[in-house]
Amino acid sequence: MEAGWTLIFTTTIPYDAEMVKQICTNQDIEAVILNKRDSTYTTFGEIEVYVKEADREAALNLIKDFKS
Repeated sequence: MEAGWTLIFTTTIPYDAEMVKQICTNQDIEAVILNKRDSTYTTFGEIEVYVKEADREAALNLIKDFKS
């Protein structure tokens, strides 16, 4: 991941990552998804959600009740 971004959420469920990203973007926090799942064997790897380091605490507060 590019410098200046920090990991806030990991999951193996694609729609959970999309929901976390949407929660952040609804509050004007830029978020990106990095899919590290294997394209052939989708049981391997995780999907990660990143935000800018300056938005880390705000994003974590927004998603604190979100369960994967």
